[in-house]
Amino acid sequence: MRPDEVPAVSVGQMREIDRRMVEEVGITLEQMMENAGRALAELARRALRELPGRRITVLVGSGGNGGGALVAARRLSIWGAQISVALATSPAQMHPVPAHQLAIVTAMGIEVLDSTAPPPEMARSALILDGVLGYSLAGAPRGHAAALIAAANASHVPILALDVPSGLSAETGQPFAPTIRAHQTLTLALPKLGLLVRDARPYVGELFVADISVPPELYAWLGLVIGSLYAETDIVSLASD
Repeated sequence: MRPDEVPAVSVGQMREIDRRMVEEVGITLEQMMENAGRALAELARRALRELPGRRITVLVGSGGNGGGALVAARRLSIWGAQISVALATSPAQMHPVPAHQLAIVTAMGIEVLDSTAPPPEMARSALILDGVLGYSLAGAPRGHAAALIAAANASHVPILALDVPSGLSAETGQPFAPTIRAHQTLTLALPKLGLLVRDARPYVGELFVADISVPPELYAWLGLVIGSLYAETDIVSLASD
């Protein structure tokens, strides 16, 4: 499916969809995060084909993208991959729902590197999952988040970004310094406007979109019609021309 066949949303529209999902429909942030992480894990499994023994580094921020990446880390570990989680922030600074996902991963015995540690050596990984920053990005990444992004890019390992490559404006497509250069990006619900900007392509890579269970009525409220986008699969490839 081509990107121009699927409606795109602004950051403001996506934020309102998220709000209505929780407050009006009753689909919780935990449920959305589980859906996002499951889809991310599935796309990672497709990319690697064989998981047992494969090393995957998971980069985790304090917000929803970090939580989704932690869900993926849990599932990929269960499926046989060797997971290493690197936090962009201290556990005390994580939002409550991602913090709960971190507690689960920690209880499972998965390796977690605190933000006080140097960025991990990623060159021996088969894949890197980017869950550092999301669509609420305001300005260039800083501190340990910036260090993780730079180290991931320098590793030359394929990167799979969740929702939007960390450091890229989901609204305008502007890449800040540094920005993840993803081989694949799995965006959630609908593509964000910035992902479709031509100058963003070197950072987005191959674009996919995943269903996180948004009712069609919420899209219709924005005047958007997605039709049968997810009728055959809940992960759809949006191939560029």
